[in-house]
Amino acid sequence: MILTGNEIAREVKRGNIIIKPFYQKQVNPNSYNYRLGNELVVFDVTKGIKTAKKIKIPEKGYILKPSKAYLAGTYEILGSRKYTMSLIGRSSLGRLGLFLQISANLGHTGSVHRWTLELVSAKHFRIYPNMIIGQISFWDNKGDINLYTKGYSSYNKPKVSKLRRNR
Repeated sequence: MILTGNEIAREVKRGNIIIKPFYQKQVNPNSYNYRLGNELVVFDVTKGIKTAKKIKIPEKGYILKPSKAYLAGTYEILGSRKYTMSLIGRSSLGRLGLFLQISANLGHTGSVHRWTLELVSAKHFRIYPNMIIGQISFWDNKGDINLYTKGYSSYNKPKVSKLRRNR
């Protein structure tokens, strides 16, 4: 079952959900609005070689280009050792052409960190550090919980795929 916004706030107070920093005004009926961090991984293809460079998102914003993939991170530390999470975009931004977490929205129980976000824009789109960009929901587990400690769960900055190859 999905937790309501009021239950998310209660579980943050109990320590069963970690959202740092936490602001009550970012609580929704069934989720919490999270913000964009200030780092962006920009992919480029020059002479057939793929590169990824990290940049700091300026206060005046950064314009995403259409049909390119970017990685960013959440401003907040988010997670739980009791609940499973789902990180998704906001419909208001999706309706403007920004797509978030297209392929990997599941946050395994036990993961508590700043999450890497996948961004793709259908048109030129300006992003800002600390803007509300997505939402996280929390789901009750049924069955024994095995805390997730592998993969990308220990990273607090945008992390390029371990499967990435220069081709």
